[in-house]
Amino acid sequence: MSPRDEAAPDGDAGVPPSATPAAVRAQLLATEHWSLLASRSTTQGEVLTRISMFLTFTSASLLSAALVGQATRFSDTFITFGIVVLCIDLAIGLLTQIRVMNVGMEDLMYVIAMNRLRAAYVELDPGLARYLMAEYHDDEAGSMKTYDFLGGSTTFRHVAGSSMTFITAVNAALIALLLGTVLVLPGVPLPLAIPLAAVGGLAFAGWSLAQGYRRYSATWRNFTPLSPTPPEGA
Repeated sequence: MSPRDEAAPDGDAGVPPSATPAAVRAQLLATEHWSLLASRSTTQGEVLTRISMFLTFTSASLLSAALVGQATRFSDTFITFGIVVLCIDLAIGLLTQIRVMNVGMEDLMYVIAMNRLRAAYVELDPGLARYLMAEYHDDEAGSMKTYDFLGGSTTFRHVAGSSMTFITAVNAALIALLLGTVLVLPGVPLPLAIPLAAVGGLAFAGWSLAQGYRRYSATWRNFTPLSPTPPEGA
C-alpha cells in the first residue's frame, strides 16, 4: 500500500476526537481552503503589479536620461542627472526585491497551509488520497511536490525561473551601471571600470540569492510539520 493510501490518525496525539460531524468539518476546512487560495491569488497579483510598475518606471527614467543627455550634449549635468536617476531606480528596485522575497515566503506559507488542509481531508476520507495530485504532507518534501506535481523540474529551474531571480538580475544590472558611471567619473579607464562594475553586480546577485536561501532554510528549521512525508518504503 502506498503512503497516499494510508489514513492519517484522527487528530494529534493527546487530542480527543472532535464531536463535530464530518460534513461540518469538511465545510469548515473547505472555507479555510478557499480563503487561502484567494489570499494567495491576491498576493501573487500584487507582486506582479509591483514588478511591472518598477520596470515601467525604470524604462521611463532611462529614456528621460537619454533625452536630457541629448539636450545637454552629454555634459557634466547629464552625468549628475544620470547618477541621480540610477540611484532612484535602484532604491525602488531594492524595495521591490524585498517585497518579492516576502511574497515568496508568503506563498510557501500558503502551500504548507493548504497541504495541511488536504491532510485533514484524507483523515476524513482516506480514499481521497489517491485522487490528489497536490501533496497532503506539510513538510519540505510535501511543499516541493505541490509546486511540481509531475516532478519534471529541478530545484535549479525553479530558482532560475522565479520572480526573485528576475528582480535580482535587474537590480544587479542597475548596480553595475551605477558603479561603472561612478568609476569613470574620477578617470578610471573604461577597460578597468567595466569589469569592476560587472563584479559588483554579480556580487550583489550572489549575496541576494544566498540571503534568499538562508531565509528559506531557516523557515524549515523553525517549522514543525503535523503530517510529515512518510519515509521511503513505509
